[in-house]
Amino acid sequence: MSDQDSIFFRNFSILLAALVVLTIVLALIGLAMQNNLVANIEGEADRSSIQELIKPVAEVNTDPNAAVEVAAPVAQTAAFDGSLDGEMIYNNACAACHASGAGGAPKLETAAWEPRLAQGVDVLIKHAIEGFTGQAGMMPPRGGNMALTDEQIKATVEYMTAHIE
Repeated sequence: MSDQDSIFFRNFSILLAALVVLTIVLALIGLAMQNNLVANIEGEADRSSIQELIKPVAEVNTDPNAAVEVAAPVAQTAAFDGSLDGEMIYNNACAACHASGAGGAPKLETAAWEPRLAQGVDVLIKHAIEGFTGQAGMMPPRGGNMALTDEQIKATVEYMTAHIE
């Protein structure tokens, strides 16, 4: 072999040895970091709070002799902070359909409301609260906002019937 070949093999062997040493060093650093990370996770994690966060919302009770717990009903908050301002409720909840006629909703025009007014305001309030499906379209219960109270619906129907043009 020539001197050039022996120099090449020597340099190549040194480079190969350096790469092997670098690989081993990086692997050891990775293991040390992984062990440190796992130790931090195990040491710092509060398992009870995690269990509380991921617990199921309900359980199936298959024991026929078990006592049944009934949850207290959730208090429902009235829409718009319980305001009885018919105009404000109309503008925020009803105008989307009644101003455009969407879904067959009658606009605040005399021709559209005459047959409805003939039934009486009490019937209009009942239909607004319970919902109604007619030939022209449908009115969802409480205008689709289940947080509206009966008093709010009544105030809004009275506002609407007073502002028919």
